[in-house]
Amino acid sequence: MALITEAFDTPERLTDAFAKKLIALLEAGIKARGRASLVVSGGRTPVALFKQLSLSDIPWDKVDITLADERWVDEADEASNTKLVNENLIQNYASKANFVTLKTAHDDANEGISEAESRLASLTQPFDALILGMGEDGHTASLFPCSEQIKDGLNMSSGMICIAVQPKTAPHQRISLTLPALLNSRNIFLHLTGEKKKAVLEDAIANATEIEKPITAVINRADVTLVWAP
Repeated sequence: MALITEAFDTPERLTDAFAKKLIALLEAGIKARGRASLVVSGGRTPVALFKQLSLSDIPWDKVDITLADERWVDEADEASNTKLVNENLIQNYASKANFVTLKTAHDDANEGISEAESRLASLTQPFDALILGMGEDGHTASLFPCSEQIKDGLNMSSGMICIAVQPKTAPHQRISLTLPALLNSRNIFLHLTGEKKKAVLEDAIANATEIEKPITAVINRADVTLVWAP
């Protein structure tokens, strides 16, 4: 498996080029299979990309969008990835997309796993595109190295699509796609900005186990395109 790096001079150039590539992949998916699917991550990094994507005039009514992970908070909470996506991506032309959320009405994420997996089963799979981020501890989606659930999340034979996670170094219980669910994607992108994140990634690849830096578990098993700008 390989890590392919696409580096840009500025985040703005990255956003422009990345948005065009994603739109082309979605259009190709629609043409080939009738529908296309996009899995996104939260955080500050993808906000500009989300806004750019929303301005693209494609058949969004034939696109399914979901999240790689979600904090187990109300959708009106500022920590909610669903809120972030609704306010920045499910806008303009993209307001017609089918956004499938992971958060359910259950108090505990463990109780919502079955419903979340049922929702995801309705999406076009393998996913046409998956956009991952990475924390400074090497976590991706909500596969945290500090969590007691990390081995289950990385287990390629668990048969699980989603897992409930309680990080020790970050607030909120989470729900996350498992490693095999993330890998069920035709195109996998790692979207990073800044020298610090790049250094973390390089160290993870060179020196860390998959449990220590879970991002390496994805890179070890799939062709991943790193989309990066300083």
